[in-house]
Amino acid sequence: MKTLLPLLILLLCLPVLQAQDIPAPKEKIIAAIDARRATLTDMSDQIWALAETAFEETGSAQILSDYAESQGLRVERNLAGMPTAFTAEYGSGTPVIGILGEFDALPGISQKTSPTKDPLKEGAAGHGCGHNLFGVGSLAAAVAIKEAMDRGEVKGTIRYYGTPAEEKYFGKLFLAREGFFDDLDVCLDWHPADEIKADVQSSLALVDFIVEFRGQAAHASGDPWNGRSASDAMELMSAGINAYREHIRPTVRIHTHMQQAGDVVNVVPDYAKFWVRVRDSKREGMLSTYERVKEIARGAAIMANVDYEISLVSGLHEVLVNRTGGEVMQQNLELLGPITYTDDEIEFAYGIQESTGKEKKGIDGTVKPLADTKEHPGGGSTDVGDVSWLVPEVRLGVTTAPIGTPWHSWAVVACGGMSIGHKGMVMAAKALALTAYDLFNSPDTVATMKEEFQERKGNATYEAILPAGPPPIPARK
Repeated sequence: MKTLLPLLILLLCLPVLQAQDIPAPKEKIIAAIDARRATLTDMSDQIWALAETAFEETGSAQILSDYAESQGLRVERNLAGMPTAFTAEYGSGTPVIGILGEFDALPGISQKTSPTKDPLKEGAAGHGCGHNLFGVGSLAAAVAIKEAMDRGEVKGTIRYYGTPAEEKYFGKLFLAREGFFDDLDVCLDWHPADEIKADVQSSLALVDFIVEFRGQAAHASGDPWNGRSASDAMELMSAGINAYREHIRPTVRIHTHMQQAGDVVNVVPDYAKFWVRVRDSKREGMLSTYERVKEIARGAAIMANVDYEISLVSGLHEVLVNRTGGEVMQQNLELLGPITYTDDEIEFAYGIQESTGKEKKGIDGTVKPLADTKEHPGGGSTDVGDVSWLVPEVRLGVTTAPIGTPWHSWAVVACGGMSIGHKGMVMAAKALALTAYDLFNSPDTVATMKEEFQERKGNATYEAILPAGPPPIPARK
């Protein structure tokens, strides 16, 4: 018994020792977010239910901006010509630290909080990327820092960015073009995921464009020789792209969508519309591929003897990684520790995996170690990439769905409206707030982040890949 007694005492003291490892100001930040858990969950669920798509997030933006105002932040709405873009700010002076929030949904993936596919409303939108959690979690972090400022534990300016239309029109590009990020010292963001990690990987640069072909209509049987088929040109362009795929680098992705190609079978179509997206892990590779695809469009138009026009929709820079900031985030994730799940949540995760044809591995709430940064990562694209070319950006992923869940799908919608998503949102809020606290109180770290930012950026000058003119706000229905 004497030999076991020291071990028992140590085990009994472990929770106390762990609590003592968290500085008192950070404990207050964690407690403040926990105290708001019910309010945050309610806001997230309201936005989840609204499921508003790009530039139509009127209700979602109102929920977030009204809450920010009620907590004493200074709110500025209708930014850069976008009615649903806003900032919520508190404090004064430097450093100025930004936190990004998103809240747009995706069309056509409405879903109940069920582990089997069951639309809430057939054909309606759903939060298949978890942005209902993203916007609320980020705002919770900003409010927690505001309270730390009121206690005298933080000095400077905290600024939350409500950024619309990430999924389609890339709202942050319009904010970047108008200079809304220019005075930031550091910027933070998070994204729902199927694991918890400080994100030190880049993303893919992309360019979005529309190719329109115009020919001559004619009777498809009576006098087809008088017709010049726009859909022939689109098919030829598609064939050209598919042949080109053999000769592109492994890092390149080309997506196409035939949007319009005539209305009836017995008319030679005089109009066709082709949506094309080109990606690469580096902007230079993306741009060179883009030029080649434009030449394929020209060749297709020549072969079909039709006219063509290319219209730029938008484009994104790849994320400029900041490992210095990632290391600070990693320390706070390890301080917070893993997310734990109930038996019901684990069963829900298994149900999602069974319904989507994935191995039943459950849900991962562990904190991953800081990874090496890959030169050519896979994955998707984000308009956060453009922000990262203007200011050092610290990124975070937090579990809000089971392992292997297909993103941009009904399965993510289901998880984002129930406790699995809510738990991830609360942890993200804490990690963002604790990291912001560290950066406000460590000028040397911020200086090192800026040095790394300049080194990675080099002599490049940022310029948003956008067509001239205002954001493409859809007409009100």
